[in-house]
Amino acid sequence: MNLSKSEEKLMELIWSNQPIFMKELLEVLPEPKPAPSTVATLLKRMQQKGYVGFKLFGNSRQYHALVKKPDYFSGQVKTIIKDFFSDSPLQFASFFTKKADLTTKELEEIKKLVETEIERRKK
Repeated sequence: MNLSKSEEKLMELIWSNQPIFMKELLEVLPEPKPAPSTVATLLKRMQQKGYVGFKLFGNSRQYHALVKKPDYFSGQVKTIIKDFFSDSPLQFASFFTKKADLTTKELEEIKKLVETEIERRKK
């Protein structure tokens, strides 16, 4: 189950600051800050989806990510490729390199990354 945009923003803060208490989370949220009850509701939904866990310290909860950031974004990219590019990474790469307004330098860097990965897989 995917995170909503609001949940993703909250998850970014958790990944960057974990472990983090609710009070600390409310402090690092950008303006305009949502109501504490809204944040509590988002955290509860994120727990139910299996993205966030917590430890109790008295009446306070210290939150931490249950899903690593690279794992989450890898899943998001796979979903985009499946849903928008007929499950074809090649179609995605073609679209990305043609439509992402990349500089020649950025394309060269991507080329080096691909070549490095090809060499790594040959070993």
